Amino acid sequence: MFSYRHAFHAGNHADVLKHFVLIQLLKYLNQKDVAYSYIDTHAGAGVYALDSAQATKTAEFETGIAPLWERDDLPAPLAEYVQVIKDMNPSGKMRYYPGSPYCADIVAREQDRLRLFELHPADARLLDENFRKLEQHAAAQGKRPATRGKRVIVNRADGFVGLKALLPPPSRRALVLCDPPYEDKQDYRKVMEMLNEALKRFPGGTYAVWYPLLQRIEARNFAERMKHLPAASWLNVTLCVSTPGPDGIALHTSGMFIVNPPYTLEPILKQVMPYLVKVLGRDAGAKFTLESGEAATARKGGARSA
Repeated sequence: MFSYRHAFHAGNHADVLKHFVLIQLLKYLNQKDVAYSYIDTHAGAGVYALDSAQATKTAEFETGIAPLWERDDLPAPLAEYVQVIKDMNPSGKMRYYPGSPYCADIVAREQDRLRLFELHPADARLLDENFRKLEQHAAAQGKRPATRGKRVIVNRADGFVGLKALLPPPSRRALVLCDPPYEDKQDYRKVMEMLNEALKRFPGGTYAVWYPLLQRIEARNFAERMKHLPAASWLNVTLCVSTPGPDGIALHTSGMFIVNPPYTLEPILKQVMPYLVKVLGRDAGAKFTLESGEAATARKGGARSA
């Protein structure tokens, strides 16, 4: 049940897509003064050492953040993402990679709230310790919270279940990130059930789902099923870095499906995705797709690829 550890995959091409999109969603929410909730259903450990035994064993960061690290021609939105990583590595050497909770902590404002779920016992402990260290560091520098209540709460619990109690949020503004490991094929079903329930409780929320494109039937049909959710609008973007191998095991393609996306996201993706294909692509099979739609019937834009 607890075999998956993201430390083996930190900073790979899937993380680049996921965290780049996440940061753009958060920056959009920052445009209004009203506070919001960031809810992470599968938060992981929060921070990953790229020189750890797990990371160096697979070196998947070489397919993602590494090729972007020293580029001087990054599109402005992508540069914002890379800067978040560089701020975590002030020495200039790429040693640490932030997971989604740390990306959210860096981009969200003091008045915003982070509610983080992680079921894996070791990762939940590390996540809690990492945020405790951040609080202690801030206190040592004389920084005190300007708002009441706990800004970050880590729950060692199942995010699929725990999300219900947090919706709708007090401010009626929220971004939910859901990126389970999908090692268990039941995760695809659980995501759909979670989204259907969440949209009943809080139809105006923004929900971002990361997913892998694998050979199994559940993965191939997943995005198509999400297009029929009872939501006002959706956006689906995928990044493929190489031609699928004959064994169908290695992760070559992943996607982000956003329910109720901001209007600013699609133009940004049209700018950035061709660049990611050029820089991260490993062979002629590299490409992206981008499509969007409204409600469960009308479609706008259609699919784009390169």
